[in-house]
Amino acid sequence: MNIYVGNLPYALTEDELKAIFTEFGEVESVKIIVDKFTDKSKGFGFVEMPSNSDADKAIKALNGKLIKGQNVKVNQSIPGGKSKGGGRRSFSNNRNNTGGGGRRRY
Repeated sequence: MNIYVGNLPYALTEDELKAIFTEFGEVESVKIIVDKFTDKSKGFGFVEMPSNSDADKAIKALNGKLIKGQNVKVNQSIPGGKSKGGGRRSFSNNRNNTGGGGRRRY
């Protein structure tokens, strides 16, 4: 299972994050996202755990936990940015391309 970890302390290393999650089971990979220009942490990352039950235990135990002075957010990662809500609405069914609004004329 891929796990999102947010609000990470900027000084936290991937090895430290891996050690935290290893307490709950095998960790396949750890990636802290960094700014491509400054090479500094953006404060979030991802942890991949092969066992879903171990991952669930880690999520329950670590979500909201204080790590180096920061309460981290830990939850199952939603692949491809497919989050609930948000996004732009499409108005492609607008037949006369007026953009909507105004009153209808008969």
